[in-house]
Formats: sequence, structure tokens, C-alpha cells
Amino acid sequence: MVLNPNENYLEVEKPARPAPAAAAAATTQPPADSSDEPAEKRERKEEKETKKKRDFYEKYRNPQKEKEIEQIPIRENSSPEEHAIYVWDYFVSKSVAKNVFFVAHSYGGLSFVELMIQRETEVKNRVCAVALTDSVHNVWHQEAGRSILDWMQERCCNWVSSAEPLDTPVETMLPDCPRVSAGTERHELTSWRSFHSIFKFFDDSLQAQDIDTKPSATVTTRSSNRIKHDEF
Repeated sequence: MVLNPNENYLEVEKPARPAPAAAAAATTQPPADSSDEPAEKRERKEEKETKKKRDFYEKYRNPQKEKEIEQIPIRENSSPEEHAIYVWDYFVSKSVAKNVFFVAHSYGGLSFVELMIQRETEVKNRVCAVALTDSVHNVWHQEAGRSILDWMQERCCNWVSSAEPLDTPVETMLPDCPRVSAGTERHELTSWRSFHSIFKFFDDSLQAQDIDTKPSATVTTRSSNRIKHDEF
């Protein structure tokens, strides 16, 4: 699922207002059933065709032509933070997936931290690991608790824009999660340049979790049962 939490509104084009001159002309035109001379009909038809061609040319010559639009916020998704919580509540938390991973770029990292604050227990129970790419989150300003910081130290890694080679550790003043170089100084390329490292991080995290949750092997034999019975 690929989501863009930066566009949390619907763009509805407002109905175009007729120009005053056109409105006046429309009111002064004779009824359709009035008798007009063929020359006048032909002139009006040519004028209509010319306008149609001009509108077609303007549309395709400049497809980015500005329109008068109205932005309507999407219910329960009016901000990136609300959007992340909505997606978690209605999609991720209801899925049958056993292992959930996050890749959060830029402001997406801030949205994920807010999700952790609002749904801490649920996220901890479902999410295996989180890869941040040049995240702009700030655990101090967002007031993340100690339990969240400890979890992020263990399950998160932030690939930040840096001139250092890929995966080189980068110093940080925040006690949230390890930071390493994404191998590029361009913010918009951090996800792409660290792609393979991110999935290796996910694979390692999954293997470590399997080892932690795997029960220790206990073999019970007849002789051991007999010894315990004799002791009693």
C-alpha cells in the first residue's frame, strides 16, 4: 500500500461563471424558433466552432492551466497524522498479516511517531521494524515517552541524507533510533538509495524476532519420566 499523506483534501472545480458580455448576449439573443436568415445562422455556427477550437487549443496547449478550485478536507484525514492513524485503524490493524513493516519518508516519520503515541500497544504488537528515510520527526517536540524511545532504539533505523557512504553511522543528538547515511545528500533520493539496506534490515529484524520467540526445545523421554516417578 503506497500512501501520500500530504494531499488530504479533494479538489472540486467550482462552476465557471459566465462572462458579463456573454450573459448579456445570451439574454438578447432571439428565441430558437425565430426565423433567421441563413447567413446569420451560418455566422453563428462558425463563431461557435471557432470558440470550440480555441477552447480545445487552450486546454491541450497548457494542461496546467489554473482552475478555480475548492479544497474540501477529507473526513478523519485532514492532516498527515490523522491519515496515518486512520490507515492503521481501518486497514493495517484489520489485516491478517503477521509481520508488518513500515517505510516512512520525511514527514511520514513524524506521522509514524504520532501513530506510536496514539496506538503504542497495538503498534508494538504488530510491527516488526520501521525504516525511516530522512525523517523530520522530533521525539522531544512530539513528547514521546521513554517506552516508545526504547522500542524505537531496538526496532527503528533512520537513513539520513549524508555525503558519507551508505550505511555509515551518523551521530545524532536525539535518543530515538540509530541513524546511518543513505549514501546521498539529496533528500528525495534517500529512500531509493537505501532500498537494499532497508530490506536487509527488515530481514535481519524478522530473523531476530523468530529466534527470540522460538521456544526452547525440550525433549521428554520414557527414562526421564521413569526417574522422576522413582524419585517420588
